Amino acid sequence: MQTAVVIKRHFPHLLEMLSKMPDSRKRPQYKTEELLMAVISIFLFKRGSRNHADNTAKKGNYKANYERIFKCELPDTDTSDGLLRELPVEHLEKLKREIVGLLIRKKVFDKFRYKGLHQVAIDGTGLYSFNYAPYPRCPKKTSKNGKVTYTVFVLEAKIVCANGFSVSMATEWILNPEDGDYDKQDCELKAFLRLAEKIKKQYPRLPILLLADGLYPNNTGFGICKKYNWSFIFTFKDGNLKSVWQEVGLLRPISKDNDIQWADRHGGWEEHHICTFFDNLVYGKHTLHLAEAHITKTKKESKTGELIVETERFVHITDIQINADNCRQISTSGRLRWKIENEGFNTQKNEGYGLSHKFSRTSHTASCNYYQCLQIAHLINQLAILSKSFKEYFFKDAKESLKSLKEFGMAVLLVWEIDHGSIYRLLELVGQLRY
Repeated sequence: MQTAVVIKRHFPHLLEMLSKMPDSRKRPQYKTEELLMAVISIFLFKRGSRNHADNTAKKGNYKANYERIFKCELPDTDTSDGLLRELPVEHLEKLKREIVGLLIRKKVFDKFRYKGLHQVAIDGTGLYSFNYAPYPRCPKKTSKNGKVTYTVFVLEAKIVCANGFSVSMATEWILNPEDGDYDKQDCELKAFLRLAEKIKKQYPRLPILLLADGLYPNNTGFGICKKYNWSFIFTFKDGNLKSVWQEVGLLRPISKDNDIQWADRHGGWEEHHICTFFDNLVYGKHTLHLAEAHITKTKKESKTGELIVETERFVHITDIQINADNCRQISTSGRLRWKIENEGFNTQKNEGYGLSHKFSRTSHTASCNYYQCLQIAHLINQLAILSKSFKEYFFKDAKESLKSLKEFGMAVLLVWEIDHGSIYRLLELVGQLRY
């Protein structure tokens, strides 16, 4: 029901938006919006596969409740699959962009920005592999024994926030050149050039602070950010940009006054942070600034009382001038990049969404469309579970878990008979969703 509340409050015209998708079917049994909503619901309710979704639809009151809540019929997923094979991939990505744009205009992410900049994390991931070419241009790798493996890769840009948001705003598929005659395969950095151009085109005035891993501190990464007027914080590894590390080594003995210290607490760990910053480092035509954080974490083992000590080190490089006032925030924002891996890819792969499941083994077009439906569904679910009202009601005793809530919600859909009056009363009771 919380899903229905989110759609009503944030996207009241979602079905109308889905209905505008092109449809080449000659004798459609279902409306376009019904077929697409059925696919989105696979991921909304974390069915993990088309077969699981179809089996669920046959049980109890699920189908009747679904149709009352979403005000549309529920087709089988094979019928939806036929549409996704024919639907050009840019249409669902455009819908995702419009949905994210609505949230940006509603200022949903504003309180989590860094000095007015939306923090956007960039990262790539492998989805699934084949021992045959699933579609033309799929990247491949040949092992020493001659075995060829084809792997589907995607590069994502997600708005990430300290409260847990990891919202897909743009996607670029890693694909080999069309002509099939190439010396080097496509890679993440090449795809980044296309993704950056897409972000700038789709969100031309969006103020962005780009967060990325140790692959990006180079002339390409710095140059793209300068070209599009984006700020950046990149993870900086020991092997990156040797001349910059040499300059840091020379400055280190005279930079003791640049140490910032603070204490924190997370998940039972007591944390002591020491962050040292180095300003105005020159690399080619770029002026860079570096923050190096050392974290000592301590916790008492509950059973033995033994003191556990762990240490971590994080280094980030940025175009933002660092001082004693913003050093902590620069380091914290740099580590926020992990949310695209944890709350993003890891959640979608391991918590019921089925990101690594092959929803279509032969059609790359269908695979791309399933992927975008998953991103839309994950966005809606995040808006539901991260709202203050949801947290205060369901997690007030700190004993509930999202998994148990999902199981309870599915039980309600299967067993109870939800009437229209209950839905309308709930939608009228819930006020503005805050995060």
